[in-house]
Amino acid sequence: MRIATWNVNSIRSRIDRLEAWLQRSDVDVLAIQETKCRDDQFPFDRLKGLGYEVAHYGLNHWNGVAVLSRVGLEDVQLGFTDVPGWGDPVAPEARAIGAVCGGVRVWSLYVPNGRTLDDPHMPYKLEWLATLKRNAKQWLADDPAAQVALMGDWNIAPQDDDVWDMAYFQGRTHVSPDERAAFQGFLDAGFVDVVRPHAPGPGVYTYWDYTQLRFAKRQGMRIDFVLGSPALAGRVVGAAIDREERKGKGASDHAPVVVELED
Repeated sequence: MRIATWNVNSIRSRIDRLEAWLQRSDVDVLAIQETKCRDDQFPFDRLKGLGYEVAHYGLNHWNGVAVLSRVGLEDVQLGFTDVPGWGDPVAPEARAIGAVCGGVRVWSLYVPNGRTLDDPHMPYKLEWLATLKRNAKQWLADDPAAQVALMGDWNIAPQDDDVWDMAYFQGRTHVSPDERAAFQGFLDAGFVDVVRPHAPGPGVYTYWDYTQLRFAKRQGMRIDFVLGSPALAGRVVGAAIDREERKGKGASDHAPVVVELED
């Protein structure tokens, strides 16, 4: 089984490229982030026409997450228990959706961006991650053999090799000690970064800003991850970042991340 995650940065803008990539990549399950649309605007029919069942969670033109599967789509969950909210009034955002696909509990996650170190979005981001970690630890406590994939755009570069220039990022988000500690908390809880052993750095990125020719200059960041439970990690036989999909007209600023699981 092949599972993947991809921040498409607007599903309506990328649907043609998404369809072509799904046909070319032959993935069984895809977690999508930043769909930027409501449920009634999501192109369900076009993806179902490719043989995928689809679950989407979108509230407005911001955020939005989805799971596509051609190996079953069951027990769909919008958000996780006690998920923090944002806004006025405070309410949950469309940043997490889970479903069981081929026996794997797949979570498509779009972690909040801290914006700046002193922005109110930073404590929101850290609280969101802490709450997700509490949930994830409980899932493993309830069933140590559970196959869980926490997939998506984490908006964290956990290692120095995960950014093109640490000097440039000093004092910025994504690399702060608090954010990196939050990411490490999932690893300490037993989850495994299943892609890094198959796609080691430095210089292996999943995101390149549209501005200042970052992609052409190879000035990227590694912020999209698949963290697997111990049972799932034991099934991983390969993984790759599809950097080619970042090329060309109309590309997302993120590349898909693909993981191969043995039966």
